[in-house]
Parts: sequence; structure tokens; C-alpha cells
Amino acid sequence: MTLPQGPGPIGVFDSGYGGLTILHAIRQRLPEYDYLYLGDNARAPYGSRSFDVVYQFTRQAVLRLFEMGCHLVVLGCNTASAKALRTIQQKDLPQWDADRRVLGVIRPTAEIIGNITQSRHVGVLATEGTIRSESYNMEITKLHPDISVTGVACPFWVPLVEYNEADSPGADYFVKKRIDQIMHLDPAIDAIILGCTHYPLLMPKILKYLPAGVCVIPQGEFVADSLASYLQRHPDMKQRCSTGATARYLTTENPDKFSESARIFLHEPVEVEHITLEG
Repeated sequence: MTLPQGPGPIGVFDSGYGGLTILHAIRQRLPEYDYLYLGDNARAPYGSRSFDVVYQFTRQAVLRLFEMGCHLVVLGCNTASAKALRTIQQKDLPQWDADRRVLGVIRPTAEIIGNITQSRHVGVLATEGTIRSESYNMEITKLHPDISVTGVACPFWVPLVEYNEADSPGADYFVKKRIDQIMHLDPAIDAIILGCTHYPLLMPKILKYLPAGVCVIPQGEFVADSLASYLQRHPDMKQRCSTGATARYLTTENPDKFSESARIFLHEPVEVEHITLEG
């Protein structure tokens, strides 16, 4: 397989829109680079899909971003990071191009959590697929064996965001229900990771129902810091990332629909191109 070798954009992939919160944070931290965002909206959500299906879909997207010139791709999706990242890193990258890299969103958050929690009891609110994968439990325990992790799936939170209902009174019921559930399971929790990139848009409601003293951790800032650190530590990769301060957006769904929904996440209009994924 022959992939483009000249400098190219940093790729950011998500099953839908949530990864835009990751891209937004990365662009604020590293505005000088070019970015190529790909949302597989036609096949979203990934949260309830099997490991194998998520791996196949994510593999197709990453390969397409490589073919479009990316040398580095960030999976701005917790489900893809949980169910596909390791296999792509170990199985596919050596076959495609051993010098290309794929990074996820789970490890940066797991790394920082040890500096945040005092009680050493941490909660994770995420999609069903991410919770069932136990990826956060494994990563956090590997890095911080003394931390206890409790996860709760929040199946209605993504639709609330995508249908622009995050500020509606109806959202209160679903947010309060899951926060009450996780705090009941472990009242000693003093930090909660938002393990889905959609959830920061529910932050006002989350803060409203969280007990005092419990810290909420959205991922964008830590993923952006981790990427900045990675590029500093890998100057060879840094040279392969083009610096035109641009962003392109691709979707497998209707571009107009994507553009309209992207405003919820980016607070600005974006031009979007349609793309198909297969193979």
C-alpha cells in the first residue's frame, strides 16, 4: 500500500458529532496545524455496536484519513478508542505504514485523573459500549492501582445533545437519574470523567445535580494537552503535520445536516463535504 508521504493534516475521527468537542479543544491548544475531521454520521451511533463492527468501521475511517494525507489520527470517540484503537495500533499500522500513528481519548484522561482525585474514588459516565468495554477501569487501574472506578452508562444523553435538547427541562430527568445512580453506587466519588465527547454540552445540567465537592472532567482539554506533549516528544511526527491553520470537515451523512448540527458543538458555521466509507 502506498500512502502520501508529504506533510498533511492531523486527522480527527468520530462516529458522529461529539468529536467536534475534541477538535475544538485541540484547535484552541494547537491552532497552527491543519485538521481533517471525519464523522461517520451515517452509521452512528457506535455505542451499542459490537467490538468487531466498531473496529471495522473505525479501521475504514482511519485508512481513509491516511489516504487523504494524514500521518497522525486522533480517535475523538470513546467507543472507537475502547473497541478499536489497540487492534489498529497492533495489527493494521505495521501493515499500512509503521511510521503513522493513531491516538485515542481514554489514556490522556486516565493519566491525569491521579492528580485530580483526593478520595481515590472515580466515576465514569459514558455510552453503554464504553462502559461495557471497561477500558477506563483498565487504563486507570494500570496507571493508578489505588483508584477505585465506578462506571454508569447514560443511553439517552447523546440523543439529547444531537437533537439540541441539552438545555430543555426534559434533559434534567435523564441527567439527574444517572448522577444519582453513580453517586449511590459509590458516595465516595470526588471526580467524574465524562467518557463521551457529547457530554460536555450537558455540563450545566451535570453541575446542577452533582453533590458539592465532586469535580467533573471533560476530555477535550486533556486530550489537547496530551497531543501537544506527544508532538513535542516526537519531532519527526511534528514535521509531518502541516501548519496552515485550516480545518476541513467530512461526513458520511448529509452535509447540510452535519453543518447544521455542527453549530451546536462549534458555535460557528462550517463547510462540509460528503464521503463514503467501505472496504
